Amino acid sequence: MPEPPNSDPRSLPHRIAAYESWAKTSDPSARTAPGRKRFMDRFENAVDPEGTLPLAERQRRAEASKRAYFLRLALKSAQARRRAA
Repeated sequence: MPEPPNSDPRSLPHRIAAYESWAKTSDPSARTAPGRKRFMDRFENAVDPEGTLPLAERQRRAEASKRAYFLRLALKSAQARRRAA
């Protein structure tokens, strides 16, 4: 993974520790599963705050909401790049 060109030397010990931690992780997917679940819970709560929809429908809507979220981010990024150009 390339390093950012303006890396702050004070962050190096933390970055070293992070890489060492990931090197010792046998199942990265399992390690990040709780965070991924919380991220999806955010969209499920947004589309069904009362929790009344069937699970499959709530998950379908949450996935659509997540896609819209990332498309909004992509749009903002493109707009920022255009302004900077």
